[in-house]
Amino acid sequence: MKLWILIALLLPVLGRAESARPNLLILLADDLGWADVGFNGGQDYPTPQLDRLAATGVKLTDFRACPMCSPTRAGLLTGRWPLRFGLMRAVVPPWSAHGLPHSEATLPERLSGAGYERRGIIGKWHLGHSRQVHHPLHHGFTHFVGCYNGAVDYFTRERDGETDWHHNRETVREPGYTTDLIGEHAVRFIEASPTGQPWLLYVPFTAPHSPYQAPAEAMQKQTRFKRPERRAYAAMIESLDQNVGRILAAVEARPDADNTLVLFFSDNGGIPRAGASNGPWRGGKLSVHEGGTRVCAAIRWPAGGLGGGRSFGGRIGYIDVLPTLLAAAGVPIAAELPSPDGINVLPALRGGAELPDRPWFSYLHQNEDAHASVHLGRWKLVAQGDFFAEAPARPPVLELYDLESDPGETRDLRATEAQRVRDLHTALREFGSWHQPGVGRYDEGREGFRAPKDWIITPP
Repeated sequence: MKLWILIALLLPVLGRAESARPNLLILLADDLGWADVGFNGGQDYPTPQLDRLAATGVKLTDFRACPMCSPTRAGLLTGRWPLRFGLMRAVVPPWSAHGLPHSEATLPERLSGAGYERRGIIGKWHLGHSRQVHHPLHHGFTHFVGCYNGAVDYFTRERDGETDWHHNRETVREPGYTTDLIGEHAVRFIEASPTGQPWLLYVPFTAPHSPYQAPAEAMQKQTRFKRPERRAYAAMIESLDQNVGRILAAVEARPDADNTLVLFFSDNGGIPRAGASNGPWRGGKLSVHEGGTRVCAAIRWPAGGLGGGRSFGGRIGYIDVLPTLLAAAGVPIAAELPSPDGINVLPALRGGAELPDRPWFSYLHQNEDAHASVHLGRWKLVAQGDFFAEAPARPPVLELYDLESDPGETRDLRATEAQRVRDLHTALREFGSWHQPGVGRYDEGREGFRAPKDWIITPP
């Protein structure tokens, strides 16, 4: 057969295979409590758009994140425990020289050779900004609108006195409220993406993280709350939900809407004193108890069998995002790249497979005190102190909980389950052996710091 005839016969097949790859949309909330959404029973803050996503998708009732934001972002983009590359101990503060290492293969990098020509991030990066090699465009994204830091002002986009809002590498002074701008730019990205060419869009919102700010008219609607901070928190969640709705509407207006995988979750638990509710779980942000790491989440992909408003109670989380989305896109995990710690959870989500019984780790050491936990099956060990060392100078404080009978972590069983404590502590020490240097304590390097003009990154 002549070559041109063979090509003519193959082109339609290749076109169908290419268009069959799903669009991938990740929506990430910032400090949203597990029960701040209606689909988890929350009643304080109406979230009709997020509830609709869960009602038409699959509600994930045991989805895990880190107890603070930068590590969650690092893990979802790499599929690996951030401890392995120095980004699990603390968030990346403005004065830090550390960032996501270029040696880590990210989700957009792995998708770049599989037809995903448009790979966007719109929102908060928070994975390093001191050098160009930390920039999102150096980690596989082709399109970036947003801020490098956390806790950026919602109206001026300033952090430490300088504007932190960028279109690709250019600092931009753009009027508006940050949550609305994120929604607007996400809609533009979706509408500009050609049908038949799959795309990746990662939308890490800044809401409802501090500073607690909202437009005056939105604040005035929250009359049921007395404290201004609580009114702002409620208005921020309302704006988050509305902009999720705008983004979903842009997806649903496309002919390939059913073949768009949408994943939503929060980067960590909420802060109760700000107004967040983490439901029945103990603790919140910056805690390795359930309220800090068990987050609201939902996934929808009609063409991939994920829909109908089902609930899935298996323990999965942020490090599973990369292998799961790669599997959805039909992209094999290259052997020469770092292997993910997470797993492809699509078979389990579809009901055709059991999840493996694997340990699940949490860790933070942002200030003086270190905290960690390890789950295995129904059991959870919580540790405070020097828990990684085999023979520490001061023994760590350990707590053991049976999450099946005590999901609220109210009964410490370490005295009656000594062998189980030893086994889980051994697993935790093995986890600690993977630790690589990187971000240190939050205040490390803060003294004398001055933000660069317009947060322009100049070094290579």
